[in-house]
Amino acid sequence: MDLKNDTALITGSSGGIGEEFAVQLARRGANLVLVARRADKLAALRDRLLEAHPGIQVDVVAADLAVPGSAAELASKVADLGRRVDVLVNNAGVGLHGDFVDQDVATNAAQVHLNCVTLTELTGIYLPAMTKARHGVVLNVASTASFQPTPGMAVYGATKAYVLSFTEALWKETKGSGVRVLALCPGATDTEFFARTGEEFLTSGRQTPKQVVDVAMAALDKSTPTVVSGLANTLLATGYRFTPRRVMLEVSQRLLKAN
Repeated sequence: MDLKNDTALITGSSGGIGEEFAVQLARRGANLVLVARRADKLAALRDRLLEAHPGIQVDVVAADLAVPGSAAELASKVADLGRRVDVLVNNAGVGLHGDFVDQDVATNAAQVHLNCVTLTELTGIYLPAMTKARHGVVLNVASTASFQPTPGMAVYGATKAYVLSFTEALWKETKGSGVRVLALCPGATDTEFFARTGEEFLTSGRQTPKQVVDVAMAALDKSTPTVVSGLANTLLATGYRFTPRRVMLEVSQRLLKAN
């Protein structure tokens, strides 16, 4: 898919999968709007990308997308920059590890807002213009947690199930519109995600952000609504379809148990 001179807005782009999307989209000649909470990390990434690709434009917007109203505020800032968003990568997300009963209500509400509400609002803001132009990409980062309940990360798994369902429905609604809609479902990936939960789990078999984004970029040239990164993750996601629900819950809980 030719993305040269398109503008890509990437949330959660200060590290991990979001940063790798920035690197690979810049290599394809796309201009970038990088969004995350950490302004210093964004500025360093912008400098590195411009040094490697002096022909592109890179803007940075520091924002906490877990806050109500943040999507509209971000869109206003992007408009002030004079940018039209052709590619939306909804990558920002967070997960809490542990039993739901022990978790803070407000923190879980912020998790739902970031993982679901902001993603939906940003898609709603930018998708109509893409369909009108008959050109664009909406790439929503879900998870292998989308395919089954996740005891130990109950809210996180539910939010990612929402992302998967929402994105696949949009894929069908926009088919033939010229807009590419894709749900990316990584498994455990070597990012800061696990450190932020405060627990160590899924320590073996983690993919690199590059491996995950390589899969996503290749899938943009295909017509599938969903792509799972990694053969083992694909087999696991597929296997859950044929697994009794009670067995599925037991397996999922064991996988997510802290070391």
